[in-house]
Order: sequence, then structure tokens, then C-alpha cells
Amino acid sequence: MPVLLWFFITAAGSVLIRWNYHLKAYCRQKKPDGNQIAITFDDGPTPYTEKVLDLLAKYNAKATFFCIGRQIDLYPEIFKRIVNEGHTVSNHTYNHASNIGFYPKERMVEELMLTGSAIERYSGKKALLFRPPFGVTNPNIARAVKTTGHYVIGWNVRSLDTIIKDEAHILSRIINRLAPGSIVLLHDTTQKTVNVLEQLLVFLKQNKYELVTVDQLLKIPPYEE
Repeated sequence: MPVLLWFFITAAGSVLIRWNYHLKAYCRQKKPDGNQIAITFDDGPTPYTEKVLDLLAKYNAKATFFCIGRQIDLYPEIFKRIVNEGHTVSNHTYNHASNIGFYPKERMVEELMLTGSAIERYSGKKALLFRPPFGVTNPNIARAVKTTGHYVIGWNVRSLDTIIKDEAHILSRIINRLAPGSIVLLHDTTQKTVNVLEQLLVFLKQNKYELVTVDQLLKIPPYEE
């Protein structure tokens, strides 16, 4: 029984980033300044990122983009636009492989370094923030980020916008979980999320939330000086 219990706890701790089971992850701000929240986008840049940026500019909002390295190399101009418009760009590995939870430490370090190089190549910035794909953590990822010196960023409001088809359901899921200090997880990869984002931005404006980048919310540095 003790071994079985350990197995289930370890498995849950590996997929639930908020548990901080294997490493320290920042998932919300417990003492926010006023009604501040942070919206984050994973898996870009993509052509949909431009629509996201248009909306953020329309509502005078800032966000944080956890970028896949190969997507940066595929869409460097869109990536540059993210940076030029004052949003924070961060590391989300180079390949976002489905089996990344089984990577040894050395390969995880390589994933982080490759994306770090892509970010620096197109922005001149050395990104310090990292979000593990799927929110998966394990001892090898913990050892990798200790080597690279990244802050690990999670979330406490998961939209499930890559799974739920109904836009109204996604929006209500976010709103019902939202509170000052929240970090919201979205993906800049579909028109569905773009549509949800506009409705969310209207709600946030009406309810006097202040949208900031995740580093501003958490009061940690986004880039190496």
C-alpha cells in the first residue's frame, strides 16, 4: 500500500503543476496589486497570434506568450511583433514533444537552450520564464531548470480551450475561476480562442480587471539583464 500510494501521489504531482511536487512553479499571485491578472498564451507564434495581438492592442492589454522554439523560427516576424508591442515572450521548449515527460535532463536542457537562442536571435532578450509543455514536471525537468536558471510558470485558471469546443463553455469556465492574482492559460492557435478572448477582454474591462504580464503580476524578472 505505501508503494501504491507513493506511485499515485507522484503521478498526480507530475501532471498537476500547482502541487509544486517536483519543483517550484509560480501559479498565481497570492497578494496582487488591486485587480491584476495575467493572461498567458501557449504554443505560438502562429497566424492566429496576429489576431490575438490585434485584440490586445484594441483593449490596451498586455499578455505573456510562452513560445515554442520551432514556431519562432517558422514565424519570426510575428514573434517580433509580440516583442515590439510590449508583451513578454517566454520559453515553452523547442519541439513541444508529446513524450517530453520522458526526456533525460540533458535533452531538456537542449530544448530550453534551443528556444532561448531563438528568442534571443529575434528579440535580443534572454528569457528567464519557462512553462513545461502540458504542465508536466518531473525530476529531470527540475534538474534541467536548475541548470538553466529559469523560473517555472504554471497557471491556476485553465481554459481547456484546446479540448472544449463550445466557446461559451470556455468563457464561463474562465470567468467562474477568475480572481485577482490569477494566471489564465490560453493557446494562440485557433479562431475559437480568438473569439473567446474578445469576449473575455470585454468582461475584464467591465469588471475593472487590470491585465498585466505574468512577470509584472509575480514581480519576477522576465529577462536576464
